[in-house]
Amino acid sequence: MTRRSPPKAPPAAAPLAPSSAAPAAPARVTRPPFKILFVCTGNSARSQMAEGLAQNLGGDRLEVHSAGTLPVGVNSHAVAVMRERSIDIARQYSKGLEDVPPPFDLVVTLCDAAASHCPRWVGAYPHEHWSTPDPSFVGGNPEAVRRAFREVRDRLETQIQDLIERVVRKDEGR
Repeated sequence: MTRRSPPKAPPAAAPLAPSSAAPAAPARVTRPPFKILFVCTGNSARSQMAEGLAQNLGGDRLEVHSAGTLPVGVNSHAVAVMRERSIDIARQYSKGLEDVPPPFDLVVTLCDAAASHCPRWVGAYPHEHWSTPDPSFVGGNPEAVRRAFREVRDRLETQIQDLIERVVRKDEGR
């Protein structure tokens, strides 16, 4: 049997010369994402679009959820108008309030019925109500319905951009 000798220790490193480089910037403290829950009755259109928009616009600053008081499935028109913005919500699904994990930094109700029918625990978190018309109930030809979904999407996009600006200002202490 051949016997191997233990590996040799590497030569001692030369002491480091003092650096003339500027000192490293202090490590940035990363905060956990701001956690938002969007609520509407069916979790089919408004809250689904809000979830997709907030995830897209907020990046890693936000953790976004949506739910409904009576979830009914994701509306195909919502999927289509979000796709126009290159935001894919086709894999999202309708959830009930019991399916989303609290706590939340903010709960946003998007319809009057959801605001009045939310369980008591939702009221334990900061809350905003954005009364938003339900495009699912718009009548007329497919283009009229699609136009109503676009209007709600665009309105939500503006509100979510404003919300993100407030979150950023708060994080930066302004």
